[in-house]
Amino acid sequence: MASVELLTFDEGAKIRDLRRMKAFATGLLVFVTIVYFVCRWQESLDAPRWVSFVRAAAEAGMIGALADWFAVTALFRYPMGIPIPHTAIIVRKKDQLGTALSSFVGTNFLSPEVVTDKVRSARIPIRLAEWMAKPSSAERVAAESATVLRGALEVLNDEDVQQVIDSTIVKRIADPQWGPPIGRVLTELLNEGRHRPLIDMLAERAHQWALGSLDTIDRIVTRDSPSWAPQFVNQLLGERIHRELVDFTWKVRSNPNHELRLAADAFLVEFANDLQNDPETIAKAEKIKAEIMGREEITGLAAATWTVAKRLISESVEDPNSTLRRKIADNIQRIGEKVRDEPEVRDKLDRWLLAAARFAATNYADEITSIISDTIGRWDAAEASRKIEVQVGRDLQFIRINGTVVGALAGLAIYTLSFLMFG
Repeated sequence: MASVELLTFDEGAKIRDLRRMKAFATGLLVFVTIVYFVCRWQESLDAPRWVSFVRAAAEAGMIGALADWFAVTALFRYPMGIPIPHTAIIVRKKDQLGTALSSFVGTNFLSPEVVTDKVRSARIPIRLAEWMAKPSSAERVAAESATVLRGALEVLNDEDVQQVIDSTIVKRIADPQWGPPIGRVLTELLNEGRHRPLIDMLAERAHQWALGSLDTIDRIVTRDSPSWAPQFVNQLLGERIHRELVDFTWKVRSNPNHELRLAADAFLVEFANDLQNDPETIAKAEKIKAEIMGREEITGLAAATWTVAKRLISESVEDPNSTLRRKIADNIQRIGEKVRDEPEVRDKLDRWLLAAARFAATNYADEITSIISDTIGRWDAAEASRKIEVQVGRDLQFIRINGTVVGALAGLAIYTLSFLMFG
């Protein structure tokens, strides 16, 4: 398996510390060993009694140091390269250790009960609400939001955004047939009588136009009448047409059940039905749609929309007093005050948060902890052992040091006790 870089920071300082601690622990072992042999040599020469006490302490310290050296070394490699059973534990049991660590984390840190208790004790809604309710915090959120928007504008490609707008909005408008949906909407409006205000407005405007149309009617009558017709006849005819037109438009305006109104209703009903069912009318609607969607104003809508939106957003995020940033800050502060001051809202958020935490812990704890076992499984065993030793080996050297010291003290105590008891 290829070597995998497990850590990203500089290991140089840790390696140097590890080497110093190893040298110190080994030096301590060498020291007690020398003391032991010197004491044995002195004992062979009929040395004073106290030398035996020193020799016992040194002997026990040497044994403790060797035992703890073996134990620490066995975690990471074979002692002296000899494949003794149950040594090089990390190298041989890497995958099992990863699985065990994954299971330990899942059971003790990501169980639903542990997660929900931690979330409940954190009191996230009230603490977050109190922070959001502060004007300085709300302004900070607005500023950070502006930074995010600014970064998004810099990252987004104009052509890509325009293509998205064109495909999601403009083309979606153009793709379906216009006739049937327009017909259905028109039918609903007619059934609800929503067209009547429009008819009323048209009748009102027609009557107002008729009242001031005398000059227009006279001009038309004069233009289209025979050249031999007397002028006063044309004037009388024009006045008569004007009176009739004014009278007719007044009746249409004032009578909701006028024949023209009823005819307009019937026409609209028939037109709405044709838009939905008549192929010829639907085809005409499609032709109109094609002409509208083919206009330059429509084809350039995506680019124009994004250009305007980008300019407005850029100006807003750069200005600390812009409406956008003020609105963000005001809304953040208002939300914080609402959650802070209304217990029922806060309780509801607590319930949602606890439910979400329990759901995540119940359904995704295995996926989360599998990251540990999968990552460790990809590590090279020897490299992983070396990396782990670099991180924790310095502290493990204290086991060797303590073993030497404690062993020496224990050996001295045992020898002293036996001397007192048996001489």
